[in-house]
Amino acid sequence: MRQARARKGRPLTVHQLNELLLVCSLVLLIAVAAVRVSSRSGLPSLLIYLGIGIAIGQDGIGNVVFDNAELTQVIGYAALVVILAEGGLGTKWKEIRPALPAAISLSLVGVAISVGVTAAGAHYLVGLDWRQSLLIGAVVSSTDAAAVFSVLRKVPLPSRVTGVLEAESGFNDAPVVILVVSFATVGPVDEWYVLLGKIALELAIGAAIGLAVGFLGSYGLRHVALPASGLYPIAVMAIAVTAYAAGAMAHGSGFLAVYLAAMVLGNAKLPHWPATRGFADGLGWIAQIGMFVLLGLLVTPHELGDDIWPAVIIGLVLTLVARPLEVVVSLLPFRMPWQEKALMSWAGLRGAVPIILATIPMVSGIEGSERVFNIVFVLVVVYTLVQGPTLPWLARKLNLRDSEEAASDLGIESAPLERLRGHLLSFAVPAGSRMHGVEVSELRLPAGAAVTLVVREGKSFVPLPSTVLRRGDELLVVATDPVRDAAEARLRAVARGGKLAGWLGTGGGSLH
Repeated sequence: MRQARARKGRPLTVHQLNELLLVCSLVLLIAVAAVRVSSRSGLPSLLIYLGIGIAIGQDGIGNVVFDNAELTQVIGYAALVVILAEGGLGTKWKEIRPALPAAISLSLVGVAISVGVTAAGAHYLVGLDWRQSLLIGAVVSSTDAAAVFSVLRKVPLPSRVTGVLEAESGFNDAPVVILVVSFATVGPVDEWYVLLGKIALELAIGAAIGLAVGFLGSYGLRHVALPASGLYPIAVMAIAVTAYAAGAMAHGSGFLAVYLAAMVLGNAKLPHWPATRGFADGLGWIAQIGMFVLLGLLVTPHELGDDIWPAVIIGLVLTLVARPLEVVVSLLPFRMPWQEKALMSWAGLRGAVPIILATIPMVSGIEGSERVFNIVFVLVVVYTLVQGPTLPWLARKLNLRDSEEAASDLGIESAPLERLRGHLLSFAVPAGSRMHGVEVSELRLPAGAAVTLVVREGKSFVPLPSTVLRRGDELLVVATDPVRDAAEARLRAVARGGKLAGWLGTGGGSLH
């Protein structure tokens, strides 16, 4: 069995450091270019990044021998924290709120069903012992939102479906990690009721800390003006990582804590939000690229041959039996059309989390852990290749397109004026916005807010009350502290409902 080894060597010279930086930058550029290939082919980008790692590693053109599972696990955990934070920041509360009960049911009841059914298949059909079977069942029970939405981004699904899938992927990491760690502990596995107690306690602690850190962090960022706008994205990510660290140190679920804290921050109307969102998105891409390349390095291709068919068989059980069963049973209390359940059954893509979790038994020294890793690796790759390209096709066949015409979001950026007790709100009128053709006076902003500048075709001017807004216009609005939220809500209402917004019952909606 391959063991993680700590290596001691000479410090890097300047020349070696330059070579390392060159290799890393080239890998990053190739990975970024691979995103375009991924978007055209419909394949999740994780496969391309894994391929880059395999090509660099043993049996590849680079022939780099890397077998440090412990280092891979540590870096993988760090990357997952960033990815979950980025996912939480992009989660819209108005979309996820109606889907929350269904997502929680899938993340708890569904995970239990998936682990049991998949483990039984691995034991009886492949012949693995029960510990290895339970490890595989737990490891592959976590879904990956990035993999799902990378192939569904061009298919406008109903918000309920996207909300359930997104929330499930954010929530089910926590119980799965607890199960994998328990099954990978040397010695007898805890009784099922002890595991349930651990899961409930760790989830409760993680949720409480995540929500507390998120609300405190958002309150501080909204009421304290930082000296530079570039500090806001750093502060937001630092708060999210703090939630993970605090949750883990309190023996709670750090993954749930970081996701909830980031979700609170993402819906809190923070200053300079578009810049923060872009920064988090970039960090998320870097984390995914680095993590998948490292996982590709860890695997040894010539050792996978004997584990291909076991991986295919276990994958069939997971995809055709366990996932549909968990969706049907978990969603019994909820009235959902069979088409939506069918898509959710096929949309259980596995991504980074299962492969990273498969390193836990390797680090713990569990017998047969290397085979568990190989089976999980092959399973993720094979079934991503099968499910990824077919998801958009299935969504179209099931006629699951969003029937409502979604209004383009304004993407309002807010900058606090601490000494003046006000805020600068800036945004551009999107192409599909109903603000096009509305006069400035028809915005009916609350007293204490006013449009002070309009930029049109590269030229700026102070608008008159009769100035007609057009698509592509960039507006600067000044609002005092007491009316800041009302001004944002009114602008969003007009963007959705036009000049008669409010009279027609069109609300402002949430910030993001």
